Amino acid sequence: MNHVFLINAHEYYEFSPGRLNATLVERASDQLQGKGYELRHTTMRDDLDVDAEIEKHMWADTVIVQTPVNWMGMPWSFKRYMDFVYSAGMDGRLCAGDGRTRDDATKQYGTGGTLTGKRYLLSLTFNAPRESFGDPSQTFFEGKGVDDLLWPMHLNFRFFGMEPIETFACHDVMKNPDIENDFARFATHLDEHFPAVTANI
Repeated sequence: MNHVFLINAHEYYEFSPGRLNATLVERASDQLQGKGYELRHTTMRDDLDVDAEIEKHMWADTVIVQTPVNWMGMPWSFKRYMDFVYSAGMDGRLCAGDGRTRDDATKQYGTGGTLTGKRYLLSLTFNAPRESFGDPSQTFFEGKGVDDLLWPMHLNFRFFGMEPIETFACHDVMKNPDIENDFARFATHLDEHFPAVTANI
């Protein structure tokens, strides 16, 4: 269980060049490599080779998606990535269609995943403050949490049969950043969910 695929889903904008997300990817890479994990990477600036990206998902024991939350969802370039890569992977490499068959009416939608036993982690950066979530007195999110907002992303990986690792989030990164504390929390989060790899002797 020592293969980790890191996706930097950030899309470059002049007002948001992506330094924080890139640094979180670098820190995750350094920390996990130091604990014995093998890594593969993809960024949204890479040329898109659909079969190679599907193979990375199949190779990985854990997929980490490092992304800003733009307009309550994923950057457009990562949505494009999913449209091409994940749709192509419905041929049985990521999932066997949606899981249903015409021969068996008991098969439910979303049960065709072929990446069972694998995990995923959403690591998010927000302009929204932490206090905006999980508090019914906050009028915008109305008490809903980060995972409620990102539920479609969770469903995408659930469609493949994968299991979630607790979501990580950096909040208020533009108006009230606390970056060094975010880095410390991220390191602790990775330590909690990625034990050191024990060499086979």
